[in-house]
Amino acid sequence: MASHSWEVPVALVKTDEGRVPSGVHRTMSDSDDDVPQLSASTLAALQEFYAERDGLATETTPEDKFSVGAVEEDWRMSQFWYSDETARRLAQEVLQAAGEGGRIACLSAPSVYQKLKQLEPNASAVVLEFDKRFSIYGDEFIFYDYNNPLCLPEHVGPQSFDIVIADPPYLSQECLSKVALTVKFLTKGKVLLCTGAIMQEEAEKLLGLKMCTFLPKHTHNLANEFRCYVNYQSSLDS
Repeated sequence: MASHSWEVPVALVKTDEGRVPSGVHRTMSDSDDDVPQLSASTLAALQEFYAERDGLATETTPEDKFSVGAVEEDWRMSQFWYSDETARRLAQEVLQAAGEGGRIACLSAPSVYQKLKQLEPNASAVVLEFDKRFSIYGDEFIFYDYNNPLCLPEHVGPQSFDIVIADPPYLSQECLSKVALTVKFLTKGKVLLCTGAIMQEEAEKLLGLKMCTFLPKHTHNLANEFRCYVNYQSSLDS
């Protein structure tokens, strides 16, 4: 997924490490002994940020990290989380489709991964994501850049997942065609794709998928109509 950055007046902006005040500019002279100077207001904002962060850290429980929204969505990386109801429905779908002991790959679909881990903590699932904030999920996190669709760790073998659920970050033929290469590599056969209705023709051409009647919804309403597509008999079509 692509990310863009720009200059913002003194405000809190999100980075991979969390939210930090932008506009904190260091003023250095020719001497290495000079210390960067912060204004009183900027220093107060910085102290407030660290106090808030430390407070959240002490309140968070192991279960909280699997809550949908535990990692805030960042629209600059085209992140839009599913509503809790949709995340639950899709999580139940992939758990059922994978079968007992089946393996699940959540490709650019972290909110589905989070919800299925809430429903079945011992489920065998991984989340493939460009956003390294999801590395909080340890060995179940796999860094993924759709621009390099087959650049995966050696331990991720071909056709090693019973189902792959994918939600490409962009509504374009170029993005879906690259994601399709990853999906074909990972899945033993079953595929659940969540993307825009305008991608119906490409979904069928690239992956042989048919549109379901189920209408996925997001926490924040999107202008584009979203749909689900599958290549197997699914409860999403009932």
